[in-house]
Amino acid sequence: MGPIVHAIARTLFRAGGVGLLALGVLDSSPVVIPLGNDLLVLALSARHHPRVFYYVAMATAGSVVGCLITDWISRKSEKGLEKFVSGRRLAYVKQQVQKRAALTLVAAALLPPPFPFTAVVAGAAAFKYPRSKLLGFISVGRLTRFAIEGALAVHYGRWIIEQARSSWLEHVMIALIVIMILATAVSIYRWSGRSAGFDQMRKHPVSARET
Repeated sequence: MGPIVHAIARTLFRAGGVGLLALGVLDSSPVVIPLGNDLLVLALSARHHPRVFYYVAMATAGSVVGCLITDWISRKSEKGLEKFVSGRRLAYVKQQVQKRAALTLVAAALLPPPFPFTAVVAGAAAFKYPRSKLLGFISVGRLTRFAIEGALAVHYGRWIIEQARSSWLEHVMIALIVIMILATAVSIYRWSGRSAGFDQMRKHPVSARET
């Protein structure tokens, strides 16, 4: 597993902004990559201080593009929503989006796992929350999150680089990859499932005023 982790990390690091863009898109899909973009933003910003704004922008852009794809799938059909939100979470997501859509979307973009980021985006889209506002709030949250990480990487760059060379980080990366594989398998399995109760909830869209 060690050589695989090193190969993946080296490839993403060399890809730079393109790697951040790709991870951002995947992060909003059934492929689960816990903290992948965050770790890459930290690593790249710690090594290349002058490019921190570029890395923050690319990470944010990737996440927004991924959310746009999730938005399109969720609005398209009932089954599209089922790909991202389980029946148990659906009622909670709708309640949060109806009562405090702006706060919920920004918080989802800011907070790390296990906050259900993709489920919130998919739910808001399925209940017809305006796309421009959805992507706008997600952009604000993600830009803030990655900007904070970039600033920390610049300030603690030397320490971060030293930690990146330590053996404990390799064990953490292996654990994250195992979690990613298991969580992705569960997500893809759910793609084939169907949850009850979608029709009635989708009849009551979230209006632009419900922010």
